[in-house]
Amino acid sequence: MSTYIPLSQLKPPRNPGMKKLDKSKFVINRNVWALFLPEIKYANEFLGRKGKKKSDESIVLSIPQHPSLIEFPKDTLSASLVSLISPKNPKLKAILLKEDIKVTDEDEKHVTEDNYEPELLRENVIESTYLLLKKLGPKYKIYNIAFDFDYWSYDDILKAILPEDLIENCPSAFTVAGHLAHLNLKEQYMPYRNIIGEVILNKFPNIKTVVNKTNNITSEFRTFQMEVLAGEDNFIVTQKECGCLFTFDFQKVYWNSRLATEHERLIDSFGTGEVVCDVMAGVGPFAVPAGKKPCLVFANDLNPESYKYLKENIETNKVSSFVEASNLDGREFIKQSPKILQNFKKSVPSIKYNDKCMNSKSKADKGGHSTKKRTMNLDVPLFVSHYVMNLPDSAITFVDSYIGLFSNGYPSLSKEEVKQLTGYKLPVINVHHFEKYKEEEIEGDVEEELKRRMHQKVVEQLNFEIPIQSLKFHLVRQVAPCKLMYCISFELPEEVAFATQ
Repeated sequence: MSTYIPLSQLKPPRNPGMKKLDKSKFVINRNVWALFLPEIKYANEFLGRKGKKKSDESIVLSIPQHPSLIEFPKDTLSASLVSLISPKNPKLKAILLKEDIKVTDEDEKHVTEDNYEPELLRENVIESTYLLLKKLGPKYKIYNIAFDFDYWSYDDILKAILPEDLIENCPSAFTVAGHLAHLNLKEQYMPYRNIIGEVILNKFPNIKTVVNKTNNITSEFRTFQMEVLAGEDNFIVTQKECGCLFTFDFQKVYWNSRLATEHERLIDSFGTGEVVCDVMAGVGPFAVPAGKKPCLVFANDLNPESYKYLKENIETNKVSSFVEASNLDGREFIKQSPKILQNFKKSVPSIKYNDKCMNSKSKADKGGHSTKKRTMNLDVPLFVSHYVMNLPDSAITFVDSYIGLFSNGYPSLSKEEVKQLTGYKLPVINVHHFEKYKEEEIEGDVEEELKRRMHQKVVEQLNFEIPIQSLKFHLVRQVAPCKLMYCISFELPEEVAFATQ
C-alpha cells in the first residue's frame, strides 16, 4: 500500500512542461467515510451546530473548500439502503468522517455491505461518541472526493506546471487594475507565459485580460510595451481606489495598484481647503480623492492620454469644482503654479459646496442621528500647501524648479510684502524617488546611508544646504532587492523660495 498523504498536504499531480492548459490532468481522487444517520436532525450533534463548536474530539472531516455535509449520489447506494434512509433524509445527506478514520484495505473488501463499520472507527472516536453512534444506528458508506482543478490554488497549479528548477521563485504575484492582471515575467518563465495567463483567467473570475510587460519603462510618459497572454485584448479598465472610480487605457498611461496605500497616506496629510499642486498627476490617483476632501487641486501631466483620462475622471467623480487639469511640462507647471493659483483666485475667489454633517434626530426617532447636507463656502487660498511629485524615476531632478518660486511668482512684490499676504506659507514638497544601491558599496546601516544620499541630492537640486533633519523619508515599497521607493517630504526653505536666479 502506498504511503498515505494527509488531505491537508495534498498537492495537484505534477505536469512539468505543460504549455496548453488541460484541467483533467490535475485530479486526485480520495476515498473517505460518510456517515448516514437515521434522521438528518441528528447531524447537528456532530457538525458543531446548536452553539457547539467543532473540537479535537469531533468526528467530522474538515478541509478547506469542501463541505462536511454532502448529498450522497443515489445511484451508488443499494435500493434497500435508500428506502431505509430516504423517509427522514430525502436528500440522502451524509457527514464526512475525519481523516483518522481512513478507508483501509480491509474496508475496501466490504464496500457493498450496508451494515459494515469502518475498521478504524472505534479507536479514533471517544467512547461517548461511539456509544451515541451505536445507539442511533448509523450506516457507513465510502465516498469519493475528487480534488480537481477548481480545488487547487493558483500557486498550486503553477508549481505543478513549471519544471523543478523554476518552482522556487515562480511568478505567483501580479497586480490588478480593473479586469486586467499585469505580470512582469523574468526571461526563464517566458516559455510558459501563455499557460500562466490561462491559469490566471481560470482561477480569478474577475480577470478578463492578462498581460506581461515586455520592456522597462523608457518613455517620458512612464509607459511600456505589453503582450496579451490570455483573454480579451482590452486595455480600457475601470479601477476603484480611495472611494473614487478611475478609467484609463492601461497601455497608454502609468498606473500602479501597489501604490494605493501611498496615495491614501499622502491624501490624509492634506488639510481640508488647502491647495495641492500635483505635478505628475497621471490619471488622478492623488488629485481626484484630494478634491473630495475637499482640497483645491491643480493636477498636471505631460502625457496627453493621462490628461484626457484625468479630465474624464474629474467629471466622473464630480470634483470639477475643486480639481483643475493641465497638460504642461512638469518644470513649467511648478514655475507657473503661483501665477496659476493667483489667476484662478481672481476668477473664482470662493467655492460653494455641499458638506454632509450629522444631525440629531428627535427622541421619538430611534435612529438617533441622520445625515444632512449643508452649504459651505471655501475661500480660495493665495498659497499652495503641498506639491506632489510622483515620478520616482526622475522627480528629484525637477526639484531645482522650486528655486525662486516666490520671487518669480510675485515679481512686483518684495519678500516682506509677499510674507504679509493673507495665508502666507511655505509649501511642503513631496518627492517620490527610487534609490538604488549595491550591497557591497555600503558598510553599516543601509537605511542611514540611503537617507544621506537622498539628502545630498536634494541639497544639490535646491542649491541650498537644507539640514537632513528637515527632511522626512517615508519608505513606500521595495521595488527590487536593492531598489527602494521613498517619498521625501520637506518644507521649501524660505531662502530657496525667494532666491533670485
